[in-house]
Amino acid sequence: MVDRQPKLGSITTVAGVDISGVDAEGRARAAVVVLSYPDLELVEGRAVEQEVGFPYVPGLLSFREAPLIVAACDHLQTDPDLILVDGHGLAHPRRFGLGCHLGLMWGKPTIGCAKSKLCGEHDPVPSERGTYAEIIHKGEVIGAAVRTRTGVMPVYVSIGHMIDLTTSISCVLQCCRGLRLPEPTRLAHMLAAGRLKGTTPFGPV
Repeated sequence: MVDRQPKLGSITTVAGVDISGVDAEGRARAAVVVLSYPDLELVEGRAVEQEVGFPYVPGLLSFREAPLIVAACDHLQTDPDLILVDGHGLAHPRRFGLGCHLGLMWGKPTIGCAKSKLCGEHDPVPSERGTYAEIIHKGEVIGAAVRTRTGVMPVYVSIGHMIDLTTSISCVLQCCRGLRLPEPTRLAHMLAAGRLKGTTPFGPV
């Protein structure tokens, strides 16, 4: 059901989502931020904290994380044009990481942008910003290792839904502000960790 063809129109807003680790009481905090595009100014952010209802099963983390992220997104007043997920899309052993899961649930163009590789192999990535190497798994191109900052470890970009890999790479690079991680997922990570303060309408709802 994952659509690998681009359905992305003009982009005026881009969302980033992330989730914290589960605490001792079995609760986690999911966060979503929406930024304007291409200037990447903060528009809105929401976070929810609730019990995680799915057990930890390697390879099935999207079933554990998606309900909390959707709960946070349900409170958004802004309808984003594109969603960046701190996790994998097609670059997953089952070709169905969190980026694909959320993209199908929302019916929106979605990109997986992970900090570590889950499966597959790739050639060395040149050190300059903007270079990349395709990730191959079982004879299939499933994503790309992308250098978002010169001399810094790459990120791992893959299709989530309604987008192609070339467009995904371009959008991730456009969303980086001189740092390794794209601004939408970087800020979502900060909000999920409780480290993004002093901005309204930010905060738990």
